[in-house]
Order: sequence, then structure tokens, then C-alpha cells
Amino acid sequence: MASSQCSRTVLKFEQMRLFTLSLTLAAIAIGLSACQTMTPEERRAADEQRCLEYGFKRGSEGMANCLQRIDLTARPNRAPTALS
Repeated sequence: MASSQCSRTVLKFEQMRLFTLSLTLAAIAIGLSACQTMTPEERRAADEQRCLEYGFKRGSEGMANCLQRIDLTARPNRAPTALS
């Protein structure tokens, strides 16, 4: 009978371990997917805000150059944003 109880304890432990691993992997997947949720419009607004913080004025040649540099140095997996 002790062997049967030990087997059930080991089984419960393995089930709990698998559940914990699954939960951890799900949390990681959700966290990583959150990194990809910025729309092109949101990215453009963030880029514009960054250039404004550098001191460039909206509509100026300096602002256009700043935005262009951001697009050109963007990560390879980020598509350049279209100018409005």
C-alpha cells in the first residue's frame, strides 16, 4: 500500500510540474507577442515623439531627416513607415 501511495504522489508531482512548465511557457509566449503589437501608426507617432524630444520642429527638414534616420536604422524586421 505504501508503494501505491508513493506512486500517486510522484504522479501528482509530475502533473504539477507539467502544469507549471505549461503556465510558464504560456506566460513567455504572451510576453513576447506583446512586443509585436505596435501598429505602423503607433510606431510613427513614437518616432515623431522621439524626434520632437531631440528638439526638432514638426514639418521642418530636420524633423524629416530625423524620421528618415530612424527608419534607416530600424531593426531589420521592422518595415519602414510610409510618410503621410
